[in-house]
Amino acid sequence: MPELPEVQTLVDDLKAWNAIGQTIENVEVRWPSILADTTPDRFCRLLRAKVIRDIRRRGKYIVWDMAKDCHLVVHLRMSGRFFFAGPAERHGRHVHVLFELGDGRWLAYHDTRKFGRFCLVSDPGRILGRLGPEPLDKRLTAGRWAKMLAKRRRRIKPLLLDQTFIAGLGNIYADEALWEAFVHPLTPACNLTRQEATRLLRAVRKVLRQGIRNRGTSLGRGLNNFASLQRQAGGNASCLKVYRRAGRPCPRCGALIRRLVVAQRSTHVCPECQQESGPSSKC
Repeated sequence: MPELPEVQTLVDDLKAWNAIGQTIENVEVRWPSILADTTPDRFCRLLRAKVIRDIRRRGKYIVWDMAKDCHLVVHLRMSGRFFFAGPAERHGRHVHVLFELGDGRWLAYHDTRKFGRFCLVSDPGRILGRLGPEPLDKRLTAGRWAKMLAKRRRRIKPLLLDQTFIAGLGNIYADEALWEAFVHPLTPACNLTRQEATRLLRAVRKVLRQGIRNRGTSLGRGLNNFASLQRQAGGNASCLKVYRRAGRPCPRCGALIRRLVVAQRSTHVCPECQQESGPSSKC
C-alpha cells in the first residue's frame, strides 16, 4: 500500500494541479535516509533549477522526468504521500522532503513510517527495467498472460505480488482479483486453465480500473492511510468484496469470508467461491 490505483491517482492529481512544466526552485531534505545512493547536498543541487518535463507511473513507482539524464524515481512504500503545504505545514513532523516550485507552491512529501525511497538516476531503466508488464497494458494479451502463468509453479497469490512478474498489484487488489476470478490464492499458477487465466486477467483489470475510478483505497483516515494530493481519502474501500472482510458474508454466495496467511501476507478468501483444488499434472 499504496498500489497501482493509489499511485495513479497521485500522478493524475499532480498533472491536474499543473506540476508539469514547473521549475524546481529549491529542495529541502529533512530525512537523509529517504534518499537512495546519494547525499542530501547532491540531491538538492542536481534538482535545483530543473524543469519537470513529465510525471508518470510505472508499477508502484512515480517517475519525474526532468531531462534526458535526470529522473527522480519515487516509491511511496507503506505510507508515503504528497500534498501542497502551507507555511505552517512545511514544518510538520512527518514532512521529510520539500520542493519549492516556480509558481511559489511547496510540494511536501509526508511519510509517517519513513519507508519511502527517492532515487535520482540518469537512466530510470536501472530501477524500472526489472519490473514485469503493466496489467492495464493492451500489449499484455490473454495469450501472453496464459503463457506467463503456465511457466510458473508458484502459488498464484504471491506470484501476483511479485513485481518482476506483473507490476503494480499489492495485497488489496490481488485478493479482490482472485475473488472476482473464482481462483483460490494457493492455486499453483501453472494449474490454471486457459479460461481461468483469461478470467483472472479480466478480474485484475476490473479491480484496478475500479480502484482508479474511485481514486484509490483508504482503510481509515489516519496518517498511515492513503490520501490524494488534496488530502482526501480514496473511495474504493466500500467496493471491496473480501479484503479485510473476514467473518462477513461473501457478497456473491453468502459464505463467511476467511482470513489465511499466504507467503506471510494476510489473505482473504471465500471458501465456497474460491475452492482450493488438488495437485494437477499440468505442472
